Parts: sequence; structure tokens; C-alpha cells
Amino acid sequence: MPKVNKRKIIDKVLIMFGVVATIALLSIGGLAWWAYSFTSSNVQSELSSQKIFFPPKGSPELASPKIGPYLDQYAGEQLLTGPQAKAYADHFIAVHLSEIANGQTYSEVSAESLANPANTQLKQEAQTLFQGETLRGLLLGDAYAFSTVGQIAEITAIVCFIAGGVMAILVLLGLWHLSTV
Repeated sequence: MPKVNKRKIIDKVLIMFGVVATIALLSIGGLAWWAYSFTSSNVQSELSSQKIFFPPKGSPELASPKIGPYLDQYAGEQLLTGPQAKAYADHFIAVHLSEIANGQTYSEVSAESLANPANTQLKQEAQTLFQGETLRGLLLGDAYAFSTVGQIAEITAIVCFIAGGVMAILVLLGLWHLSTV
């Protein structure tokens, strides 16, 4: 009976593990890249169809210290990215909403409006706050959140591709070592 070379068996097992790991890492990287591409293009497509533009540079809308420092970098541009959506929601819409009804929220003003149905000003403020808070929520929840998920998927894809490449090199080195033993 021939003598079994334990080292060759260990090398073969490690090489097979490396092949499986390489395939898994490259597959995960591919799926993560697809997720990144999907979220990025979807966010941009949805935002571009809304045709939201930042106020032009030097306009009175950017003069406020609560707005300008955050939006000047985007002045005149169309809102197309998650970070732009967050900036617009937090430093344009939120600022304007805080100027309605002494900074009260929709739920507070709506409750007052229901208690005073004849008060048309409260009714109008509730409607404006509802629309503004809804738009703000959509920009933050849909555009910014999905954009962030897409960025995480991009980083995951890059890490998996690098790790898959390193693992493939290790598999090749293992095959080379197995052929010399």
C-alpha cells in the first residue's frame, strides 16, 4: 500500500477551500456592485424627475446662516444625489418649516386645527406643514437612505473584489506549491 503524503492532502483541502472562498467573495462582490449601481441610478433617476433645483448662487434664499453654509456648495445645481437630498431636506425645507406656526410640527398644528375647525390659518399651516414634512421625509428616507445603502454596497463590493483577488493569488500559489511537493 502506498504511503499517503499528509502534506498533499492538507494542501488539496486548503486549495479547495480557497477556490470556494474566491468564488464566494467574487459573487458577493458582484451582487454588492449590482446593488450599488441599482440604488445609485434609481436615486438619481427619481430625483431628476422631481426637477428640484437649489437656489442660484448669491440669491436671497441662501442668505440665511441656517441655509447658506450648507447649500452654497450646491447653488444652482439640480438635486440628484443622496447627500444633496439630505442637505436640502435638513437645511432648506426644515428651516422653512420651522418658520411656520412658531416652529410647531404638523401633528401639533393639525391637532389645534381639528380643535378649531373655523380657523383657516391653522388649516393652511397644517396643510403646508404636512406637505413640507412629507417631502422632507421622502428626501431623507428614500433618496438619502438608499444612497447611503448604495455607498455601503459599493464599499462592500470593492472589499470583496480585493479579498477575492488575494484569495485567487493564494490558490494559485497553493497549486504551484502542490506541484512542487
